[in-house]
Amino acid sequence: MAFEQAEIKIEKAEEFGQLRRAIEEALSAENVKRFLKSLRRGRIRIRDFDAVIVTKTLEAMTGRADFGARRLYGSLSLSDQAQLREFYLSKVEEVDPALRAKFHKLYQYY
Repeated sequence: MAFEQAEIKIEKAEEFGQLRRAIEEALSAENVKRFLKSLRRGRIRIRDFDAVIVTKTLEAMTGRADFGARRLYGSLSLSDQAQLREFYLSKVEEVDPALRAKFHKLYQYY
């Protein structure tokens, strides 16, 4: 029997979608290296999503200082926030293994 994730309805679809697109853009093949470099400069671990939001790293990656990722994330319900974190973490794990090796300190758990 294969694992099948239960589908949970997104309560604030517009805000969730904006943040999801920003994550996809930041972790796209064209931008991921720059994203990883910005995390390294800020001494932020790749899996620390709250730090990514607080430090406005997504705003820097989208080029829109007025994006307000922190505000949008704060407006989401807890279940929406959890789903967004899960989406981010799944995208982080899809990064090219060569880049993951190059930025291995960002991926360390300790």
